[in-house]
Amino acid sequence: MSEKLSKEDFVLQAIKKLRSDKSKGIHVKFSGFNSAFKEYFGEEARATVDKMVAEGKLQSRFVKGGVMIYLPGEMPEQRDVLDQILGGA
Repeated sequence: MSEKLSKEDFVLQAIKKLRSDKSKGIHVKFSGFNSAFKEYFGEEARATVDKMVAEGKLQSRFVKGGVMIYLPGEMPEQRDVLDQILGGA
């Protein structure tokens, strides 16, 4: 059996493997991330995610139903989202 991932490595790997072509981030609930984290570590992911955001190792944004998490520098600017919705560049 391979060595267990650290919480930080698990979160970073989850983002890379669970994100879609449309988004560089993942929704912690709808992607299945929260459930997988709890199954792997036996605890909720929130404290780990909050700590990583505070340390600058992740970025997050509140969205309907939970939170989107992103690798540093990959979270779209709010203006980019508005432009995309309105059909701008």
